[in-house]
Amino acid sequence: MEHLRLGVNIDHVATVRNARGGDYPDPVRAAKLAEEAGADGITAHLREDRRHITDHDIEQLTEALGVPLNFEMAATKEMQAIALRHRPHAVCIVPEKREERTTEGGLEVAQDENRLAHFIAPLREAGSRVSIFIAADRRQIEAANRIGAQVIELHTGTYCDAHAEGRLAERDAELIRLREMATFAHSLGLEVHAGHGLTYETVAPVAEFPEVRELNIGHFLVGEAVFVGLGASIAEMRRIMDEARNAA
Repeated sequence: MEHLRLGVNIDHVATVRNARGGDYPDPVRAAKLAEEAGADGITAHLREDRRHITDHDIEQLTEALGVPLNFEMAATKEMQAIALRHRPHAVCIVPEKREERTTEGGLEVAQDENRLAHFIAPLREAGSRVSIFIAADRRQIEAANRIGAQVIELHTGTYCDAHAEGRLAERDAELIRLREMATFAHSLGLEVHAGHGLTYETVAPVAEFPEVRELNIGHFLVGEAVFVGLGASIAEMRRIMDEARNAA
């Protein structure tokens, strides 16, 4: 089975920095530590309201990283222009609402195919791999494939929330749905990633999916780093992922 990549999202290092202002803690330093601890890539979401990652962070990350940058962004002209200027390894198109605390679900692709197809075309032409963050839903996967996305990232938040709240039947049903949709997307020739809300307790079953090539994890790792340090939190996640992958 192929190596399962770990993308570390450093958004919430910037959240801590911005709570007080100034330059500390530095998300670029966190990204370099993540790289040293075994991260295969770094994810950063430049939100329209700049609530955590800033334009300067993206500039610094582009220059400093030795691993690929996955630039999460809304499907807006402003974000498209920024992505085209920096030409990151990958861009992941996500839904975004100003009032949400975190991304609440997958992008609605099927009802917006024409606009999204034209939106992502210049990004692909510039050399960035285009990923679409979507729910584990056949209709959305088919639409993502039609518009020319190379990658889909399956939203694992529903599965993780059900686990955390003890709704085990719902958790197991969502895990089955994720597995089936990972297989379906792979059959269409899409590369499959997954992420959102994953923890030490929830990551192993998703890591076992043979079609999934990359997991993107952030908030939990940054939170755990308060207690054990960022390098240790990432190393433990890497260990659990690899153990599950090898067992599968």
